[in-house]
Order: sequence, then C-alpha cells, then structure tokens
Amino acid sequence: MSGCAKCCKLGLVKFARSIHRFITGTLNKDKVEDDLEMTTVCHRPEGLEQMEAQTNFTKRELQVLYRGFKNECPSGVVNEDTFKQIYAQFFPQGDASMYAHYLFNAFDSAHNGSVKFEDFVMALSILLRGSVREKLSWTFNLYDINKDGYINKEEMTDIVRAIYDMMGKYTYPVLRRDAPRQHVDTFFLKMDKNKDGVVTLDEFIMSCQEDENIMRSLQLFESVM
Repeated sequence: MSGCAKCCKLGLVKFARSIHRFITGTLNKDKVEDDLEMTTVCHRPEGLEQMEAQTNFTKRELQVLYRGFKNECPSGVVNEDTFKQIYAQFFPQGDASMYAHYLFNAFDSAHNGSVKFEDFVMALSILLRGSVREKLSWTFNLYDINKDGYINKEEMTDIVRAIYDMMGKYTYPVLRRDAPRQHVDTFFLKMDKNKDGVVTLDEFIMSCQEDENIMRSLQLFESVM
C-alpha cells in the first residue's frame, strides 16, 4: 500500500469517528489546517453553494466536513480497498469485506470505482437528515445489488449474510448456517405484498414503516454516526 493510501485509510477511521462529534456539536469548528499541508489531490469538490442546495447541510457545516475529509484523505477520493480496510478495523471480530463492498457500491453513485467528497456528503445528508422515505430509498438501493429496481431473495440473502459475517461467528455462536436465509424468508413474507418473488421500492418502504424496530434503527443514524 502506498504512503498516501495508508494515510488516507488511517485518517478516514479518525474522520468517521469525528462525524458523531460533528453532529452533536462537540467538534471544534474553528480547527486550523494541519501544519504539513498535503498537496497530492486527485479530486476537488464542486462549489459549496451547489452542495448546500443539494444537501441538508449548511455551507458552514460543509466547510467543516470538507476540511476533515481533505485533511484525512488528501487525494480527495476513496477506493473500495480503503473502504474494506476501514471496516476491518471497526469489525475485527468478523469479516467485513463483503458488507464493505456492498456499502461502497451504494456510496459510489457514479459507479466509477471511487467515492468523492460529493458522494460521501450526499449519502451522509440522507442518512443523518433525510426524510424517512429518503433513508429507506437509500437502504433499498444498498439491497438492490444489480440496480434493476427490485430486490430478490438472492440479493437480500447476500446482504444479510454479509452483515452476519461482519458481526462475526463468535458474536452469535448459536446461529446456524442457514440463519440468513431464514431471516430473509421472514422479511419476504412481510415485504412481498403481491407475492411475485421480488420487492419493489414502494413495498419496501411500506413494510419498513410498519416495523417499529426498523423505524427505530433509522433514528440511530442521527445520534450514532
């Protein structure tokens, strides 16, 4: 791994942890630039005014976010390998590689193999301050692996299995190998309203809004991120 990539990986771990402090107002918003300015920049974001219009963040908040993103990842972009290495540090007890892969694809809105600041902040805006429908639509996109507008059982099983792998077999020793499939079967009974074997966006949103546990988990983004 190059020195720049290693610096980016370690820096983004710190940056991810700082998001909670940013949202709760305890991040020092007047933080000065690092003494050693990194100049290897592969991408610079578009104007903050345009991003302010497209997100739920103020210009000042975007400046704070960009400063942290630039300081911790001076190249301006994050690739999938870096994403996987970050999640491996957060979930050392399991294998987070597949979940990180799916999550990276959800962040990589242009599907060009890299996540820019614009991609990051657009997703963050939805997950932290979006409406319930926006949050659920983003989650639907995560589960819709082949991006055909539907979620089938295979796609949902792949995501659920990736989550189980990430949490680690030692975390849930009582789970059987077929637990992800059983989990998905239960969800499909609720979500596939017309029993055609796939779940549409509207079916997904309707079913999630009927589930108190799912709705409660969406609220966690506002305080845990």
